[in-house]
Amino acid sequence: MKIGFIGLGNVGAKLAGSLVRNGNAVVVHDLDKSAATPLLEAGAQWGDSGRAVAEACDVIMTCLPSPAASARVLEGPGGVLEGLSEGKFWLEISTTDAEDFKRLAGLVADKGAIALDTPVSGGCHRAATGNIAIFAGGPRDAFETVLPLLTTIGRKVVHTGPLGSASVLKVITNYLAGVQLLSTGEALMVARKAGIDLAVAYNAIRVSSGNSFVHETEGQVILNGSYDVEFTMDLEYKDLSLFDNLGTSLGVPLELSPVCVDIIRDGLDRYGPRALSTSIVRRLEEACDADLRAPGFPATLVDSEPEEAGAEVVVHNRRGYL
Repeated sequence: MKIGFIGLGNVGAKLAGSLVRNGNAVVVHDLDKSAATPLLEAGAQWGDSGRAVAEACDVIMTCLPSPAASARVLEGPGGVLEGLSEGKFWLEISTTDAEDFKRLAGLVADKGAIALDTPVSGGCHRAATGNIAIFAGGPRDAFETVLPLLTTIGRKVVHTGPLGSASVLKVITNYLAGVQLLSTGEALMVARKAGIDLAVAYNAIRVSSGNSFVHETEGQVILNGSYDVEFTMDLEYKDLSLFDNLGTSLGVPLELSPVCVDIIRDGLDRYGPRALSTSIVRRLEEACDADLRAPGFPATLVDSEPEEAGAEVVVHNRRGYL
């Protein structure tokens, strides 16, 4: 298959890099052509538009910052829809609104093409190594067709069910990660004010029932002071808002979610949309006149789970999960 990849941000560029590194024929596109330079030097081709990418490729992947961006790339002038034809695949990697994804998937189907929502989870450091998790929503036969491609960019692949199910689960997992970020900051600050060495606190939490993926990874760059997660405040706000809107639309009486959205909105106002999402703990540092620093922690994300050979595929059937 010839693969098109549109959206070369922090995650997208790394996923596209895995495709190129593993010998795939890849055509890339981004609003900023300079973002494609390393990929073009590594052997990828450039597509001048979404339409050009779709016309040239069998599978088109989009990794974009918002539902609105996905809609523009698909439906806008020179968009992907104009270049789709029968038998082609559109894989939506972005964190997006499930209902809008399903609307776009219907337009893709009208072209005779096949859509799946295949968002990724695990952070930029895992995207770079092909160790990221992937949720995949859509018909089982379509999933099995693109599975070899998915296992090129990720290791843990979960078939979540019908179209849109993967997008819902991605929004849920991003919400949990956002809550864990806020709770990690509060936990570390309480430990700091109680006079506990923060390196000791980090490791005590890590080996306890209070541990989380966010604590193990993002907690380290907080303690280093770099905050470097390659994920920004505007995206954090978008993700938490997607969950809050979804829960509200389903009639769930959310209590914690609105508080988290308000905290991130305040961080957005204080530090700006392009501030790193982990810098939300600065609110606590400023309020308590105390920093969350400890020696010996890395400035960039370190994977809490070593990369392993091969892929782990989880497929649902009527008897449970295989």
